[in-house]
Amino acid sequence: MKPLIITGTDTGIGKTVVSAMLVLALDGYYWKPIQSGTEGGTDTQRVAALTQLPSQRFLPERYILREPLSPHRAAELDHVAIDPAVLTMPDGPEDRWLLIEGAGGVLVPITREVLQIALFSRWRAPAIVVARTSLGTINHTLVTLEALRRRAIEILGVVFVGDAMPDNERTIAEMGAVKRLGRLPHLPSPDAASLREAFAAHFNALDFETAYAP
Repeated sequence: MKPLIITGTDTGIGKTVVSAMLVLALDGYYWKPIQSGTEGGTDTQRVAALTQLPSQRFLPERYILREPLSPHRAAELDHVAIDPAVLTMPDGPEDRWLLIEGAGGVLVPITREVLQIALFSRWRAPAIVVARTSLGTINHTLVTLEALRRRAIEILGVVFVGDAMPDNERTIAEMGAVKRLGRLPHLPSPDAASLREAFAAHFNALDFETAYAP
């Protein structure tokens, strides 16, 4: 498969909706390795509902934890021992995209010894950073980009979420030396049709397809 890591500058910034949009746009598969928080359903269930794609497009989670907390703490409360060694890249068709949604930000602890970014480094897949457009995003996004680069993780670019903030987006792209992939505006009632329309209006598929260009 052709994996792309979907990570973010924080939790609750729109990674799941962006993942759903990219699964549709790239006609890919979706995988959430670690799910923290099950009230109201999992992120896999949400992406399935948003995209209306068949069940075989959604790969099973390796860990599902009840509390909406950092995985290390949610696992402790569930009396689960997360083994990073089992968090290996799943198999699938070589020519298909795999959108991998991380848990929160890059430095979220998976265990009390291992940060999520260590998994990203081991997977050796390009990362897409999801960032909000509003106040505070410059610092959070530049810190995230620096953390990824310190571990030699390829960065495909940044997807912004929210109202247009041209100077914030420009500043991040220039100072972070990163490609602005596009901006997903707030969608009052996101569904497959509105996500496809948003991608067509605000993104260029070639920016994503070049991740594995020969």
